[in-house]
Amino acid sequence: LQTYPDFPWGAYQTPSEAYNNWYIEESRIKGGFNNRIMDLGVRAYAVVKNTTKDDRSSSLIFSGIYNDRTGINNTNVFSVAEDIVKSVDPANGSIQKLYAEDTNLSIFQELKISRALIDKDAIYSAEGGGTLTSANLVIGAIQPYLGKYGISTDPTSFAMYGQNKYFSDRNNNVILKLSQAGIDEISSANMIDYFRDTLGSLEVAGIEGNIIGGYDIYNKQYVVSTQKPNNGLSETLAYDELVKGWTSFFSYAPDQIFSLGNSFYSLKDGSLYEH
Repeated sequence: LQTYPDFPWGAYQTPSEAYNNWYIEESRIKGGFNNRIMDLGVRAYAVVKNTTKDDRSSSLIFSGIYNDRTGINNTNVFSVAEDIVKSVDPANGSIQKLYAEDTNLSIFQELKISRALIDKDAIYSAEGGGTLTSANLVIGAIQPYLGKYGISTDPTSFAMYGQNKYFSDRNNNVILKLSQAGIDEISSANMIDYFRDTLGSLEVAGIEGNIIGGYDIYNKQYVVSTQKPNNGLSETLAYDELVKGWTSFFSYAPDQIFSLGNSFYSLKDGSLYEH
């Protein structure tokens, strides 16, 4: 017997014994001639040196399309090679609420309400008239509504029924209704002083209270609950669209209110109540 001390994996009695410890890795499936080959595929080569978070609270970033008919699901694809960002004026605060309706997208910022076209764009003529045209756009031109109104930081006050959308504006101490005609102050229906005092005093010791809104589809009313922090004073009342006024005060202080079917529900401390 003869040893081979110069062999890179140590000393073996015979060369065949050394070869039995080899492992061969190949890229072809089953190792057959001209069979399919495995590859590493596309690898990232761009290096991002600044990995800190970029907070873009006044921008909309959208993914690829989803089509259940053709089985395409690109909702997890955010390609920086495409124009996937649509921004609103950051001077009006962060975006608090988005609501899609038909071919329009309502954008609720802290200090401004706007609407954007979905999957189409508007081309304006020399006379200033707008003409809708199809285009390869996810979010088209953004158009603000008249008035310096917003939803503050209370997206929970939002409720919708038909073409009307109801919400609060704590910065202006008002309750608003958004319709095709524009923005109206429904709190001005004999309740100007009440909402000015109530919404203006929701913050206690630097802690903001809550404004919970919902639509009662059974009684056709917008219900809003103002709640001071730390289980403070809470008041709930309803606005009736038929009489254009505030009709009722209620004794409950919900965590959430909503309609389902033909019934109106509220949530409180994990319990569900039907009204």
